[in-house]
Amino acid sequence: MGQLDNKSALVTGASAGIGLAVARLFATEGATVYLTGRREAELDAAVAHLGGRGIGIQGDVSELADLDRLFAEFDQAAAR
Repeated sequence: MGQLDNKSALVTGASAGIGLAVARLFATEGATVYLTGRREAELDAAVAHLGGRGIGIQGDVSELADLDRLFAEFDQAAAR
């Protein structure tokens, strides 16, 4: 059992670097991880790396419309 079993996590900037490392750790601990990133190809690769624990939401967190969509998708999915 992981420390994050049955939890959801949202990691921004998760396509590479520290964000991807955090997403990997959370997934290893059992969380379903929602990854965001601006570049779709890199985001898709990061999601594939996490297997069934990763869900990608493409967007730019500096854009308010993207943030609204991101939180709406996360809230809807986490409510399931």
